[in-house]
Amino acid sequence: MTRTALIYHPIYLLHETFGHPEKKERLTAILDKIQSERLDVDFITPKPATVTQVSAIHGGRYLDQVKAICEHGGGYLDVDTILSKKSYDAALMAAGGALAAVDAVLGEYDSAFALVRPPGHHAMPNRGMGFCIFNNIAVAAKHAQARGLKKVLIVDWDVHHGNGTNDVFYSDPSVLYFSTHQYPHYPGTGRADEVGEDGAEGFTVNVPLPAGTGDAGYLMAYREILLPIANEFKPDIVLVSAGQDAHKDDPLGGMRLTSAGFGAVAGVVKEIANACCRCCVA
Repeated sequence: MTRTALIYHPIYLLHETFGHPEKKERLTAILDKIQSERLDVDFITPKPATVTQVSAIHGGRYLDQVKAICEHGGGYLDVDTILSKKSYDAALMAAGGALAAVDAVLGEYDSAFALVRPPGHHAMPNRGMGFCIFNNIAVAAKHAQARGLKKVLIVDWDVHHGNGTNDVFYSDPSVLYFSTHQYPHYPGTGRADEVGEDGAEGFTVNVPLPAGTGDAGYLMAYREILLPIANEFKPDIVLVSAGQDAHKDDPLGGMRLTSAGFGAVAGVVKEIANACCRCCVA
């Protein structure tokens, strides 16, 4: 029987954003749905990522900056990215949640979902932006490699391009980064000609999609572009930046992906994981 782990810690709700669209209700709504549907998942409580683990991606000066702002009661990293008193601790736990998800699928679980916040895929090595503080998925990829896995596939289906993840691994052929995203849209990156550099050309695959793209367009991108590339790459683990804002009902995005469409896209990713590695983390 397939076993799925769900990673969650209540400190994620203490990252206060004061009316911002990235708010704690994003998680509580999911938790309520899991309970009401009686979904068969095992809850795992993570530990915070260590400074050393986060420093595999982020510079020490940036970590000190985030910590200092939070110790002084909060503030802004940029116009979109709010810090409150508990945000530094929540961000370390969010990265820790991604690490726990990796550990779960390297253990007894077939898949894992890290229900964490603050999010991470816009976070650059020395800069937070786009609601993101630490790049959780990038920290998780480095952790997977530290545990002996050589090749990591990161799939990003958020409506926005994950510019932070893109940049972290832009010259690393051991990580294949694949992103579908609305274009043009925030943060303005993710053109099709952004493919990697310094010997890693072809290991960054950006698929910019026009506003209004729905289930058929997304599924075509995943079946006709991701699937053959991933099968050639043969990852040891699949990590997913599983932003849900490409959904047709999201008020800030412009895409038309339905819940069934998300399921179909996830099915392609699961097909890759089953064929190549059997390890899938979202």
